[in-house]
Order: sequence, then structure tokens, then C-alpha cells
Amino acid sequence: QVRLMESGGGLVQAGESLRLSCAASGIIRSINTMGWYRQAPGKQRELVATITGGGNTNYSDSVKGRFTISRDNAKNTVYLQIDSLKPEDTAVYYCAAEVNWRDYWGQGTQVTVSS
Repeated sequence: QVRLMESGGGLVQAGESLRLSCAASGIIRSINTMGWYRQAPGKQRELVATITGGGNTNYSDSVKGRFTISRDNAKNTVYLQIDSLKPEDTAVYYCAAEVNWRDYWGQGTQVTVSS
């Protein structure tokens, strides 16, 4: 059974930085695109950023310049570096990945930004 486990969330002040991690575990033959999504209270889940197996990245317009997605294929892990955090970045951040040609989601990690 494949699992995705996020870590690194927490309560921070505006302007600070966080680094989220998401590690895939289980019997893994292939990991293609990995990504991060977020869901703020009362809003729909939205795409934050994705990264392909070859390292090509895609970002939501709302996070370009402040968020950086990266991955370590040897560790089956994807990262999200978040700089200059804003209160509107408060959300549950979810990791998603195509593993063994199926889509998987993590359980999410809470990021709360105080002003």
C-alpha cells in the first residue's frame, strides 16, 4: 500500500518561511508528477505547484515568486519551500502524487499564518 505523509506545517508569523515535506512510502515502482494543493477554510482545494519526474515545475499565479517546489527522487520526497508567508496562505496543504500509475493523496498538514 502506497502512502504519502506530509510534515513541516505549523503556526508562523507573517513574513516567515516554512518548508513542507511529503514522503511516499510502500512498494514504489514509479513516481511521476508530484504536487501540492491547499484548502483554506470555506474554500475549494486549489493547486499550488507541481513537479514532474524530470523536474519541470508549474505554479499557481498566486504563489509564483514565493513558493518553490522541489523533489528528491532517491528519497521519494517532494518539498515546498514557502517564503514571505501571508495570512491568506493559511490552509491545509495536501501532497499528491502519481505513484505506480495511480493518484494518491496525503492527509494534509496545517499551515497557519498570523498577522
